[in-house]
Amino acid sequence: MVRMTKALKFPNGLPFLKMHGLGNDFVIIDGRTDALTMTPALARAIGDRHFGVGYDQLAVLANVDDADVNIEYWNSDGSMANACGNASRCIAHLIMSELGRDQIVLRTGQGLLPARRTGDGMISVNMGQPVLDWAAIPLARDVDLNALPIEGAPSAVGMGNPHCVFVVDDADAIDLAAVGPNLEHHPLYPERTNVEFIHIIDRQNIRQRTWERGGMITYACGSGACAVAVAAHRKGLTDRAVTIHLDGGQLQIDWRDDGVWMTGPVQLVQQGVLAPEFLEISQ
Repeated sequence: MVRMTKALKFPNGLPFLKMHGLGNDFVIIDGRTDALTMTPALARAIGDRHFGVGYDQLAVLANVDDADVNIEYWNSDGSMANACGNASRCIAHLIMSELGRDQIVLRTGQGLLPARRTGDGMISVNMGQPVLDWAAIPLARDVDLNALPIEGAPSAVGMGNPHCVFVVDDADAIDLAAVGPNLEHHPLYPERTNVEFIHIIDRQNIRQRTWERGGMITYACGSGACAVAVAAHRKGLTDRAVTIHLDGGQLQIDWRDDGVWMTGPVQLVQQGVLAPEFLEISQ
């Protein structure tokens, strides 16, 4: 059984775990015993893949009264996020292992998220209902969420963070590094956006590639996969239960009456300690 290492005070270094879900990788810091105040500067330093550890998202755990754990998410550019689907699945695996249970509840900026084991090493998390109100996503103004006034007529969906979903003929032909940054900062999205390019394989299968808010291409994006499933179904292109084919593997997404359930594998990669001198220069 994997147990989270309790965070120590900075003079002794700061323990962390490294995990990934389909190549979408995370640094996880346990602040439940010794409260940790993360800063944008420290989040950026840890996220640097050359001078730090490197991650797609950073997760800081804390105690909370109405769930089994609270999760605070950070992007590698030092900004914060309300949701990260693959990281939520990874942390659900850790906490279920720690508690000896097959079902738990997570609290994130998106709210309370039920999670459970489904067998064969797979973890499911209910990411909640999609946000389909322009002001709550948020967008800058009231527009058609199924056909935004952006070239390509993408869809807008909120999954605790904003998403912009383009349906194209071949997602693999898109140069994400070239088009992603401008779309992330499009003026229609005042808090920036994750950008997904998809093509429909059939009514139960979607190919997805993602430029993630914070300035990176990711192997997988869990909240993005949920947004893609919602957007494709709202356009009449797919069923409510689909397999999303990502660069790092496959996620099962099922938009049910109680929310969007995401199911996939998780992997613990590394247990380490951030050195005191690294923490000192990173403040």
